[in-house]
Amino acid sequence: MGAASAVIVIIAIIFFPPLGVFLLAGCGADFWINVCLTLLGYIPGHIHAFYLAYVYYDRREQAREGRYAATHAPGIYSDRVQTGGGGYGTIAHQT
Repeated sequence: MGAASAVIVIIAIIFFPPLGVFLLAGCGADFWINVCLTLLGYIPGHIHAFYLAYVYYDRREQAREGRYAATHAPGIYSDRVQTGGGGYGTIAHQT
């Protein structure tokens, strides 16, 4: 995802948080947690969605720099978000 797709994800999170989470994490536990939080109140859904987006893009930037997070971010169940979209961490990246 480039800068344009990041902007699309942020706009999706602003207007409908579960859509933004779906675009980042897919249809898994994080998506359904966000749907429930959005139904409970619009603000908790936003907080959760922006937290997922922050972790996703932070981990993605760390991977580009050659640093990989050793621990999982709390409260996130998607491996895609945990790795910044870089796979499951089973393949060593060549530089």
